Amino acid sequence: MSERSAVQEPMLRYAAEIGWQRVPQTEALRLRGGESGLFFTSVLRDQLLALNPGVVDAARAEDILRRLRLLHPTIEGNRDALSWLRGEQSVFVPSERRERNVILIDFEHPERNIYQITDEWSYRGVVFRNRADVVFLINGIPVATAETKSATRADGVAEGVVQIRRYHRETPELFLTSQVFEVTQLLDFYYGATWSASRKNLFNWKDVVQQGSYEQKVKAFFDHGTFLRLVRDYIVFLTRDDVLSKVILRQHQMRAVEKVLARVQEGTRRRGLIWHTQGSGKTLTMLTIAGKLLAMPGGEKPTILMLVDRNELESQLFRNVMAYGISTVKVVQSKRELQDLLRSDYRGLIVALVQKFDDMPAVLTQRSNIIVLVDEAHRTTGGDLGNFLMGALPNATYIGFTGTPIDTLAKGQGTFKVFGRDDPQGYLDKYSIAESIADGTTVRLHYALAPSTLRVDRGTLEREFLHLAQAEGLSDLDELNSLLDRAVVLTELMKAPERVSKVAATVAEHFRDHIDPLGFKALLVAVDREACALYKQELDKHLSPAWSTVVYSPAHNDEALLKQYYLTEDQEKDVRRRFIRKDTLPKILIVTDKLLTGFDAPILYCMYLDKPMRDHVLLQAIARVNRPYEEDQGQSKPFGLVYDFVGIFERLEAALAFDSDVVTAVIQNIDALKQLFATWMQGEAQQYLPYARGWDDKAKERALVAFAEPMKREAFFKFMRNLQSLYEILSPDAFLRPFLEGYLALQELYQLIRNAQPHPYVDPELTAKTRALLRQHSQTPNLEPPGIVRELGPQELAALKASSLNDVVKVLNLQKILAAKVAQDGPAQPFLLTIGDRAEALAQAYEDRQLTTQQALAELEKIAQDCLEAEAERTRLGLEANSFAIYTALKPFAGEVTAVQATELNALFLRYPDHRWSEEEAKRLRSDLYKRLRPLAGATFIDATNALLRLQRV
Repeated sequence: MSERSAVQEPMLRYAAEIGWQRVPQTEALRLRGGESGLFFTSVLRDQLLALNPGVVDAARAEDILRRLRLLHPTIEGNRDALSWLRGEQSVFVPSERRERNVILIDFEHPERNIYQITDEWSYRGVVFRNRADVVFLINGIPVATAETKSATRADGVAEGVVQIRRYHRETPELFLTSQVFEVTQLLDFYYGATWSASRKNLFNWKDVVQQGSYEQKVKAFFDHGTFLRLVRDYIVFLTRDDVLSKVILRQHQMRAVEKVLARVQEGTRRRGLIWHTQGSGKTLTMLTIAGKLLAMPGGEKPTILMLVDRNELESQLFRNVMAYGISTVKVVQSKRELQDLLRSDYRGLIVALVQKFDDMPAVLTQRSNIIVLVDEAHRTTGGDLGNFLMGALPNATYIGFTGTPIDTLAKGQGTFKVFGRDDPQGYLDKYSIAESIADGTTVRLHYALAPSTLRVDRGTLEREFLHLAQAEGLSDLDELNSLLDRAVVLTELMKAPERVSKVAATVAEHFRDHIDPLGFKALLVAVDREACALYKQELDKHLSPAWSTVVYSPAHNDEALLKQYYLTEDQEKDVRRRFIRKDTLPKILIVTDKLLTGFDAPILYCMYLDKPMRDHVLLQAIARVNRPYEEDQGQSKPFGLVYDFVGIFERLEAALAFDSDVVTAVIQNIDALKQLFATWMQGEAQQYLPYARGWDDKAKERALVAFAEPMKREAFFKFMRNLQSLYEILSPDAFLRPFLEGYLALQELYQLIRNAQPHPYVDPELTAKTRALLRQHSQTPNLEPPGIVRELGPQELAALKASSLNDVVKVLNLQKILAAKVAQDGPAQPFLLTIGDRAEALAQAYEDRQLTTQQALAELEKIAQDCLEAEAERTRLGLEANSFAIYTALKPFAGEVTAVQATELNALFLRYPDHRWSEEEAKRLRSDLYKRLRPLAGATFIDATNALLRLQRV
């Protein structure tokens, strides 16, 4: 089945079954006023009047339409469009002498909205013309765009994402008001925010009722209530380092928000724990909860107290609060200010460091409509701090957020006792590490141990750190630093000049060989600020000084060594901004405290760990490298890597005092990947290696025939992508030497099979290190299919027919040259597009095994011959492109059609230039075509007319 019949049509049908009215393509084009139209203008105009009685009249409706059309097709314009959709924009009403907000979508009364869906939505910009598969509209405004791909294509989702990115680049007007995009290939249903089309921000919608049901996923996602809540509540614009970004909440975040709101409204249970793993977006979940609570209609406006425990998190959080649009907010600077605000009955959001509750007086207020959101809650419940907090606000509702699991030393205590007491399972909502990795929200972590000669003396490490009672369950960086300050022997050993020199040299070599070729970046975590400065000096001997930057806070009485690496606030901000981008310096940040919490840099791949840590502090630190990353070209981060110079991971159970299944989910030894590579090369690779030998034309032929079956070819491609990913991670390593010959042969086979396909695959052909390996060692200069046709001409076609090549190879060659011909010349020669459609349909039928190889070959040869004859015919007839397209389209209906008649018919199209969107012109054109074609095409004149109206024109 084709992409359209198997995926696109069912989406339209399922949406119609839940109340989205299907609008035919021609009607949609008319409602838009042509291919440059942005909305269903009449629908939007009518709904503005219906939803805003007394506020919007005909003149103000036209003004609103004008203002919407003037929005810039940028992320800023999309933000403004969402503000309009949410009813946050206003018009002046003279009779009332005031501004009144305008309703574009009625969120409170969903039944008053008009929900529509249409397909093949073409937009013609100044330079480019693109066509989205499916568009969803509410009240005439596009709100979601979907790309549907065939379930038989292994890279269908990736292909869809590439198309969405191209649409953003070439025709951004397609996404002026559209807030969400979907990419589906039937098996999976992915969604993401427009203007944020990176693969890492694409999430697979999980249907909890019928896992794997395409119908249920479409109906659940586009359910009117669910979709309206998503648009109103779960799309956020944030400014990070002065760059505007757009985020859509994931299902676990939406679920947590709604559970917390229900808990607060319930009013009887006043505790709850949101246990979402590191990197799963807890801060954004908290912000959304705060925004929703403050915007809840009816009753008293509450006080929301958002507590964080690090200064850098406080400033980052404040920037996000402002970007989120919460205007009633106070960022507390002192304990006195916090007390005064709570006593003064302040309503709105308060952001404060949790430490400001230390020694806080009891019962500052008896009010019950205070909601306290506590970030990193596992740190706030130890000692007296939790008692001071809850004693000051005895009737508040407390919602804790944690990203770390329960340590084995605190089962039933601490966080889970304080915040989870109202729930039998100990938490209100949970999103585990394993779920996060499965969803692609985070990537798995692996560790590698530095050579034993560089690791810390084990006895000293255990005596001064690991075996100390104070180190067990450690959850705060300040506590860790205080502990290390007393570990004098350990820290001095770590900073010994000879060791620092060797560690720096190892870091430089490893980064240069393993990390930099992949385009990723790294953190070097040193034991203290002095160690940071020492490592900077040593790294500069091996790498360009511009490659690394030290980031730490200044302190009184610092010596000259530390002062030379000070950064001002603006300089640090600039460093952070440059670090998260791929092609900018620095590449390595040297830190000890800063950036170990709250720093989100997906490009960060490796952490060189040279600071003793354990339990919660260790888990939070290494989570800096668990963010997924994928660039537009397809390079993705396979996992995060921790290179351990301390020896912490020599004994995992001592480093992470959590349940064994949790620890296994958190981090694994990189040796496991070496074993996996060996297993794959000695196992699955063996079925492919026989086809990777010889490389004369006959060997190539055998290989192409062997992989003609789609499922076998896609399985091979998937295996090779996974194998390449492992090679990228492990190389260079002496372990790989016994496998290099076979690996090279498989890569050459991979290139050959890919090169033979008529359409290029969207994933990268070769990863960076594999490409370098092939350049250095490959002995096979030509990996093109045998008998490759580079130009479609009479001689080339005759030679291909007469050759002794296998029919499978001939089919591949003809598919490839026809696709290339249409792609290159089709935009200027519309008749080729018809030929291209015929070739594409035939290729799909062959791929689906509806045709034998011999049948496909015969049909392709006929199509190629038709293409050659058509080009010669056009030259002979002297017709311009549109007239000749009409001539060729009419041939099946009117074999005696002449060049003069085709020219006259083209003149009709020129007489009605707006027929694509003007209903009146379309009727007149169709009527005139009927009159001209009835004598030419006889009984088939209606079919002939429809064929001409479907033609693309230049």
